[in-house]
Amino acid sequence: MGAVYRRAIRKDANRLYDIRRRSIIELAPPTMTAAEAQAWAAKLTPSGMERKLRELEVWVAERGGIVAGWGAIRSDRLEGLYTAPEFAGQGVGAGLLDRLEGLMRDRRLPSVLAEASSNARGFYLRRGYRATGPQTPEGAWPIAKELST
Repeated sequence: MGAVYRRAIRKDANRLYDIRRRSIIELAPPTMTAAEAQAWAAKLTPSGMERKLRELEVWVAERGGIVAGWGAIRSDRLEGLYTAPEFAGQGVGAGLLDRLEGLMRDRRLPSVLAEASSNARGFYLRRGYRATGPQTPEGAWPIAKELST
């Protein structure tokens, strides 16, 4: 069953917060310790998720009426991409990324900039992103992808 994509709304905040938290805790290890994953997951609070919904363009992917993942952009930056663990490996993240890149391409942006976690770095590299610098002290990998119009 394919995903349906829509803009996130305020009432999605708790579900999106939960998807991010569970995605990090359940999917980031073994590329980081469980303690590192817990610390990363704790960097966003429920009120912080509500702020993201106000400040970013957030899109969700639904499967069977259930929010399965979300992604956020601001101008030429990918600000987040998370899939619920029970939907991991089913094309939810790839579909969301395609949707977000398409929006950026339609806006005639030349490229997408992002920071990938260690566990997601291969996902992005397989989709045409390239490393643009060394790993940051916070553990993120700067990446970019040229968009053809």
